[in-house]
Amino acid sequence: MLEMIRRAKEQGLDLTGPDGLLKRFTKTVLESALDEEMTEHLGRGKHEKSAEGRAANTRNGTTVKTVTTEAVGPVTIEVPRDRDGSFDPVIVRKRQRRLGDVDEVVLSLYAKGLTTGEISAHFSQIYGASVSKETISRITERVVSEMNEWASRPLDAVYAAVFIDAIVVKVRDGQVANRAFYAAIGVDLEGNRDVLGIWGSPAAEGAKYWLAVLTELKNRGVEDVFFLVCDGLKGLPDAVGVVWPLAVVQTCVIHLLRNTFRYASKKDWDALKRDLKPVYTAVNEAAAERARDEMLAKWDGKYPAIRGLWLNAWDRFVPFLDYDVEIRRVICSTNAIESLNARFRRSIRARGHFPDERAALKCLYLTVRSLDPTGKGQVRWTARWKPALNAFAITFADRWPASENQ
Repeated sequence: MLEMIRRAKEQGLDLTGPDGLLKRFTKTVLESALDEEMTEHLGRGKHEKSAEGRAANTRNGTTVKTVTTEAVGPVTIEVPRDRDGSFDPVIVRKRQRRLGDVDEVVLSLYAKGLTTGEISAHFSQIYGASVSKETISRITERVVSEMNEWASRPLDAVYAAVFIDAIVVKVRDGQVANRAFYAAIGVDLEGNRDVLGIWGSPAAEGAKYWLAVLTELKNRGVEDVFFLVCDGLKGLPDAVGVVWPLAVVQTCVIHLLRNTFRYASKKDWDALKRDLKPVYTAVNEAAAERARDEMLAKWDGKYPAIRGLWLNAWDRFVPFLDYDVEIRRVICSTNAIESLNARFRRSIRARGHFPDERAALKCLYLTVRSLDPTGKGQVRWTARWKPALNAFAITFADRWPASENQ
């Protein structure tokens, strides 16, 4: 890229403008990608014969087309044709006249976990274009102001549920160390889910820092939360009570079940699963307690650690048993945020560690930015939550915003 810039300056070319280097670079990338698509479509490159000799379908010249890009304006490109007209390009579709910014390709690859070096190699191998790691870093840096605006945006006054969790990220601050990065997902009263924010802390996960995170959410407009679902971190219910006194703090039931199985031999899992089911499907707390005691009496001798696990978690396990089965179904686990954490881990795994907190936050934000590009995930999520929202509206009628009831 630096060599291209040097040559452009020697030839008196502008970097931007109607005939600038950036526009030429965009043209090269698009035409290289289209040519690769045609090669894949035909199964052979230019001037190559098929295994059977002369093929029925071959390249048939190009068509000149002008597309508008966000970064450099209109770009005139040559789109390859095939003889029977079956070629349907993806990067510049038929009749498509406007393209997303080429930078979006870089940001998308970065969010998927590719390092700047891997993205540079990707452009070189796939598009035949040279893009330096420094250029890619500058492109990703452009989202920092967008990220800061997103992190301070106003939020809804009331959420049906907020799911919270933290992941460990390696950050080099003098020396490489593990640091907790916190995330929260909110589900509004229409069943829409949204990542409310991402926060980096100077140490491991703790209730004290969660208090700061929840306070920030309140300052951004969140006045009430019906349920806050977490993984059972010690001291967290007290922190939640300070910010939202009426919120029900629910420990993830799935986490508790998984931890139970960790104490047992795999050969006993099926039997243990049958004995656990009456506990978390009980009609009320009293029935759940009876089922729990029966389960513990059966397994206490063989796996005594299970007793301590359940007794210690009991107060944080039972809240959801007071509610309708539809509400239970959507708040019994932190799967929503665990899915987000899985995407986060995929993005950070290739990098090993980050030079500072901002670089880590930028990577995590770009991951959030790339979630659910088609919107189909949101549609499925909302459909799943609709039955529960009817139960929420009845159960929490006194806390439901007046405008929502009209």
